Amino acid sequence: MPLRALVFDFDGLILDTEWPEFASVGAIWAEHGHELDLEWWRTIVGTATYVDWLERLEALVGRDLDHGEIRARRRQHHHALIAEQDALPGVVDLVEAAATAGIPIGIASSSPTSWLETHLDRLGLRHRFDVLVGRDRVEHAKPAPDLYLLACRELGVEPWEAVALEDSPHGATAAKAAGLRCVVVPNRITAAGPFDHADLVVASLADLTLGELESLLG
Repeated sequence: MPLRALVFDFDGLILDTEWPEFASVGAIWAEHGHELDLEWWRTIVGTATYVDWLERLEALVGRDLDHGEIRARRRQHHHALIAEQDALPGVVDLVEAAATAGIPIGIASSSPTSWLETHLDRLGLRHRFDVLVGRDRVEHAKPAPDLYLLACRELGVEPWEAVALEDSPHGATAAKAAGLRCVVVPNRITAAGPFDHADLVVASLADLTLGELESLLG
């Protein structure tokens, strides 16, 4: 079966926003005498449904915190760290290969669409993506299948004609529930998995070719 579309996750796959987020939240926790647990953090990566990190910290310190001031300062730190990042290895080559082959590509992300637009513009990649589906465009974010189902509809393909590229267990769950084949590229936040539900796990997008992705469709 020919490969008719690719659907990328964004955070942690195209751009390493996940380690800067962990680091910036961890810095806030350290200010209040607590260490942010990486194992707990890994359980929330790739989904918009979780116990808020600031509420969890507030419960630990046992007093009210200034949410507005803390979130603004944390966000500024996070954005400064992200601004230092380029696209992850293999992203540009795979995106350009798909464009050359006439294969449409989209993004299905649990981040807001505006977040995707801002960073794709900075990376010079916005024009390469035919469809952007952020969590603001669906009722349920990952691990629900909604993001991938909408991306496939807007790309004009059936889910089984497309391959999803993910970095997290929640993201892989969403892609498989939608009916796509799924390749996972773990990062240092998501490396612990589990990824037994993925069709393929590779160390980098640089390790993939369009032919290998098409072979997953059978």
